[in-house]
Amino acid sequence: MVFSSSVFLFLFLPVLLAIYYCPIIKKRKYKNIILVLFSIAFYAWGEPVFVLLLLINIFINYKMALCIEETEKKAKSYLIIAICYNILILFAFKYLDFAISILNGVLGSNIPEMNLPLPIGISFYSFQAISYLVDVYRKNSKAQKEVGNVALYIALFPQLIAGPIVRYETISQEISTRSENWQDISQGIARFIVGLSKKVLLSNAFGVLVDTYWSNSSLSVGMAWLLAISYTLQIYFDFSGYSDMAIGLGKVFGFHFQENFKYPYCARTITEFWRRWHISLSSWFRDYVYIPLGGNKVSRKRHFFNLFIVWLLTGIWHGANWTFVLWGMLYFVLLIIEKNLNHESKKIGIIGHIYTMFFVIIAWVIFRAVNVADAVRFLKNMFGMGADIVDNTFLIYLNSYKWYLIVGIMAALPLNEKLSNVKMLCMNKTLKMVQDVIYVIGMALLMILCIATIVKGSYNPFIYFNF
Repeated sequence: MVFSSSVFLFLFLPVLLAIYYCPIIKKRKYKNIILVLFSIAFYAWGEPVFVLLLLINIFINYKMALCIEETEKKAKSYLIIAICYNILILFAFKYLDFAISILNGVLGSNIPEMNLPLPIGISFYSFQAISYLVDVYRKNSKAQKEVGNVALYIALFPQLIAGPIVRYETISQEISTRSENWQDISQGIARFIVGLSKKVLLSNAFGVLVDTYWSNSSLSVGMAWLLAISYTLQIYFDFSGYSDMAIGLGKVFGFHFQENFKYPYCARTITEFWRRWHISLSSWFRDYVYIPLGGNKVSRKRHFFNLFIVWLLTGIWHGANWTFVLWGMLYFVLLIIEKNLNHESKKIGIIGHIYTMFFVIIAWVIFRAVNVADAVRFLKNMFGMGADIVDNTFLIYLNSYKWYLIVGIMAALPLNEKLSNVKMLCMNKTLKMVQDVIYVIGMALLMILCIATIVKGSYNPFIYFNF
């Protein structure tokens, strides 16, 4: 089930809200049970078989966290066992066939691949489980005594299948002591509508163009760049839109998830880009891999090695394909170069922004490619190796998509924050009221437009469901 589906918008969410906010249900315990049951149903809708794997994962991590907390002398051993379990499950479903193909290539063997289907969201809930275990081991949080509370943390439906990766210490108190209020609910609804608009009105539109022409072997330079830029916008609005919806839904039910995107396409260095893009993942690798390895408090060679491990894992986390490894290694090299140059983003200005976006677009081409050969083929088209500069197809689609491109680029800029600052500076009560009315009407119109698009269209994939 996806947030931008009719089933979710017209059945699942309304029924959940009606039951959750029913006046006779006041105790936090019962509200949590309702959320857990609906979250399991949400996952089971798309994964009726692997919901059992999710439940087993919850129970094992619940028990292991208790062992870590209650047996201090063996706490580290239990932590290692629990982490190995989570990584093993993730490896079996996501990377086993990739490893077999590498072995066959190196050894010349013919080991048959398992072809196991990939459970939706396994990368996200596995990392959340590991963060829970580590937080308990570090004594940043106490282990939950009730398995239902662990289930609520790991399986909470807004962030279950595509993030953001929520740290246990971030919401551990809210599991049992949160309080819902109208301000959070209204802000959450607005945030959900913004995210839904990003996904339905922008990402899906760019996705149709990208999926239709990406595999064309005879792209002109202009068409290749149009597709690369369109995919750059598609993946941003897809994932940031989902994150907005998840954060908004979390607020509706009293949870406050961390921000996952902060206008990454405004970055003026690759370092800054990764402080703004998929923040929950980059901060997870920083706190649970990079710093434990020694971070930058080590020799220069060891520091580079630590960065190499982090970016190798970041690439592999996204999928079992050499394109993801290459994508991660490209960012590793760019970050090493930046650290050697030691430029400050404020001093680089527009040149830094152009350089950053150039390599971000190149990286997304590698990320989107089916394999390395496909990436090379597409990059050759982008740089005019055996292709026309401009063709009729490019001119037609540039004209068709010009408004999507204009709106997409504007929506990727922090214009909303600047408008909010203007609104805050306005002291006239009447004008403030008019602004609030316009805002509400705008949100309502966006929601109506999204619903009309969802009912009308059938193209509605989520890119990050693959991870």
